[in-house]
Amino acid sequence: MNPEDNGRRTLLKGALGTGVLAAMPNLILPALAQGDKLIPFTDVPENFQVTPARPAANHYLDTREITSYFTDNDDFYIIQHYGQPDIDESTYRLKITGMVDNELEFTLQDLQNMAQIEQQVGFECGGNSQRLFHGLIGNALWGGVSLAPLLERAGIQPGAKEVVFFGSDIGNEEIRGREVESAFARGLSIEDAMRPENMLALQMNGEPLPYYHGKPVRLLVPGWYGVANVKWLNQIHVQNTRFMGRFMGRDYVTLKKENVGGIERWVENSVTMMNLKSAIIRVVESGGSHRIQGFVLNDGTPLRSVEVKIDDGPWQRAEINPRSTKYAWKLFNFDWENATPGDHTLVSRVTDINGNVQATQEELPEKVSYWEDFGQFPRTIRI
Repeated sequence: MNPEDNGRRTLLKGALGTGVLAAMPNLILPALAQGDKLIPFTDVPENFQVTPARPAANHYLDTREITSYFTDNDDFYIIQHYGQPDIDESTYRLKITGMVDNELEFTLQDLQNMAQIEQQVGFECGGNSQRLFHGLIGNALWGGVSLAPLLERAGIQPGAKEVVFFGSDIGNEEIRGREVESAFARGLSIEDAMRPENMLALQMNGEPLPYYHGKPVRLLVPGWYGVANVKWLNQIHVQNTRFMGRFMGRDYVTLKKENVGGIERWVENSVTMMNLKSAIIRVVESGGSHRIQGFVLNDGTPLRSVEVKIDDGPWQRAEINPRSTKYAWKLFNFDWENATPGDHTLVSRVTDINGNVQATQEELPEKVSYWEDFGQFPRTIRI
């Protein structure tokens, strides 16, 4: 690792454990202070454990242990479907092909030599859920190259409809009785692909993109579920038909009942933009006072409020860090005054600037898939 990169990562982590916040805007400090005590949730089974990230395995966070604004690279959640390919950076090539005026090919050095951007982006897996206490989640400072200028340089031809992003991870799929080789891939419409915030990530929290997170290049689509952020990216292909690979047309598809023109129908939709969601992740006691903490994720739409309800009491406004950026997670706090001994139920809800309110579980559409679990999440606790 470049010493400068290592130093930058140390600075990012250290700033969250010291008083450097004034020099580094957009940060918040959820770490426990001296004398603080975590109050255990009673809804977490005693055998619930989170193991360190390891090769060829999925990984999720223990959300009770979120102690920094940026998730450490070693703890950011990991999901992969065709293993984790080991790519030789010296021979790595990224190709832009298909319905373009100029097919392009880039080495890693080519991408590193381009103008670099940085963004705070948090996201969750489309399968994140209450059963994992929403642990398939993370927030990082990403660095890399803006995608749109590369597509403009290639020159998208008239009639093109979809941009497909292929990873280097390849597996075998059985389709109608035949086994075929298939790369992990996701598609975006031309309009979605040209969003100015989309980027090819080369760095994560001040260091080169780690192996588990798509080294050397990963697509990043802020505001979308993690499945859109194709890891180990090696080809961008422009075409005039919709891409219907496994992870667009057969998997990561939400099957739910909707009203379609006055008729109730089962509708299938690819998992794309994140839904409006909040969750309480811990309660901290300090000197007899209690503070409830949680996170918010959505598609980047500005927020109006986050509220907390205790037992059958009223909804009360929580405090969101005003420096939170558009696509980062938003960590919130609520000071719980005069908490009484005994069992309590806590729940949060978030409302965006358009008046959309996080749904209760009962208000979610009827569905048979577990994708997109964004309903309110009641937690139980004993004081």
